[in-house]
Amino acid sequence: MATPEEDALAAEWEAAAGGGDLAAEWEAMVGADGSGGGPTLAASTVGAERILNQDEIDSLLGFAGGDDGANERAGVRAIINSALVSYERLPMLEVVFDRLVRLMTTSLRNFTSDNVEVSLDNISSIRFGDYLNSIPLPAIISVFRAEQLDNFGLMTVDSNLIYSIVDVLLGGRRGNVAMRVEGRPYTTIERMLVTRMVEVVLADTTLAFAPLTDATFKLDRIETNPRFAAIARPANAAILVRLRIDMEDRGGRLELLLPYATLEPIRKMLLQQFMGEKFGRDNIWEGHLASELWHTHVEVRAVLDEQIAPLSKVLNLKVGDTLMLGSAPDSPVSVACGRVALTSGHVGRIGHKVAVRVDAPITPAARAELQKGR
Repeated sequence: MATPEEDALAAEWEAAAGGGDLAAEWEAMVGADGSGGGPTLAASTVGAERILNQDEIDSLLGFAGGDDGANERAGVRAIINSALVSYERLPMLEVVFDRLVRLMTTSLRNFTSDNVEVSLDNISSIRFGDYLNSIPLPAIISVFRAEQLDNFGLMTVDSNLIYSIVDVLLGGRRGNVAMRVEGRPYTTIERMLVTRMVEVVLADTTLAFAPLTDATFKLDRIETNPRFAAIARPANAAILVRLRIDMEDRGGRLELLLPYATLEPIRKMLLQQFMGEKFGRDNIWEGHLASELWHTHVEVRAVLDEQIAPLSKVLNLKVGDTLMLGSAPDSPVSVACGRVALTSGHVGRIGHKVAVRVDAPITPAARAELQKGR
């Protein structure tokens, strides 16, 4: 049986909730018998909540159908890939790889004795781990080293190009598509022929970078498993260059991957808009400044000796007083400009004038070389 205190508390809650009005409203909404005679609950809340369909979810996440490049710049994928540095911030890369295409066209024609056309498909940024996961197996992955840059890179040759190169180098007839055998690893002959082609491409890459910097690219090893070609962390960004090599009706793709760590030592050079670009430098002003410096008069002093004396003694000096120096007649003297010591020499006489014979070069670098020679 409810106590008076409980009855009072229940009455208070009923008054706060609107008493019987709340029950009447609920009955009008769902009907007296619960059959939904009144307005439905979904109809009453249609403006309060909206459920996204699958197309809207895909668009929000950046996985909507259409151009892949546009999807990567939208939605959550844009946030994920925001850490990547676009190759467009390194304008000289396009110049280098355009030069590489021209060099490869000539060298591969000499290598295969066939009509070879090399074209640059695209240059993009990619995470190193994503690239390794995208390599189809079986594959031939060439790990090369950039000696002056002290880092590594990857060169991947796809199956179509491998079979085409083998077919061309072993005398296959023109007009016949190279036969592919799926599901088997590459033979030793195929790997050796592809290795020769990779060495030719790396030599051209060295020449392509030559106007920009001295970077020698040499083949380090050949791998067939992407796990053994890990030259960087999976999350590290890298530059991916896709090249298309066509030999009349045969050909394939060649991919060149350079981690950003490899390009970091020459990043300032790659930021140039054109070869030899110099911001804030005026050659006319440099020439004018150099010509004026040759006509500038500079006061040079020969310091025989230096002494420290009390100020009272200096103030008491009179005409006729003699200062005793601590240097002998054959002691070397210091030639200085202000407080900067330039060189040293010995005091002598030419006619009626006192002269100093310079015994050491003026520039610090020349003095250091002279001391090493001694």
